[in-house]
Amino acid sequence: MCGRYALTISPEELEEILGIMGLDDFPARYNIAPTQPILVVVSDGPGEKGRNLPDRRALLVRWGFTPGWVKDPKSFPLLINARSETAIGKASFRAAMRHRRVLVPASGFYEWHRPTKNSQEKAQPYWIRPRHGGVVAFAGLMETWSSADGSEVDTGAILTTAANAAISPIHDRMPVVIRPEDFSRWLDCKTQEPREVADLMQPVEDDFFEAIPVSDKVNKVANMGADLLDRAIIERPPPADKPKPDDGQLSLF
Repeated sequence: MCGRYALTISPEELEEILGIMGLDDFPARYNIAPTQPILVVVSDGPGEKGRNLPDRRALLVRWGFTPGWVKDPKSFPLLINARSETAIGKASFRAAMRHRRVLVPASGFYEWHRPTKNSQEKAQPYWIRPRHGGVVAFAGLMETWSSADGSEVDTGAILTTAANAAISPIHDRMPVVIRPEDFSRWLDCKTQEPREVADLMQPVEDDFFEAIPVSDKVNKVANMGADLLDRAIIERPPPADKPKPDDGQLSLF
């Protein structure tokens, strides 16, 4: 899954990478959590002929997807992720998969390796970022929920897939990554049916991300500083002593 992530790139760099214009200035965010506003990129489709302007724009949505048919969001589960394998057929996500696919820019995400039930170890958080730096775009979905009084709330979720070989020792799920060359196809909800972009919802290459152990400060939403990305030393119990050989000689192995 993806329950926390960060976006630390400057607005100017983000505009260039995602092909958008007019981003308001925003601070680096090191601990983005569910229910908070998140930046997403949508496509408005081809503009007027002769206008040399981007057909993409950025907007803020609440991280926690609410389908339009929900009557009371307070009684509905918080959907921060959608499984890519089943989103096309799920009632909650079916319409958004067809009409409202988005990109969710991120500098990386956090994931927790949780020990077995009988283990005395604590869950270990990892900062997972593109190996070569920069920003990554997660596949996302958005929906605008309207209340009975006419007020509207834009909401969103991040699509996940099976973890690749590099991430699976930490967690069995990871966000779907959309490559820059596939941005347009993913965002094109007018000519690209969900089944025609299903090939994009695959685990990214094993060497794309690197996982860095960090401290458990990230567990608290109130902690939002850059120090959350500092590498932590994982303390593990020392290995048990091996028995000495019968001949009494010390072994090197």
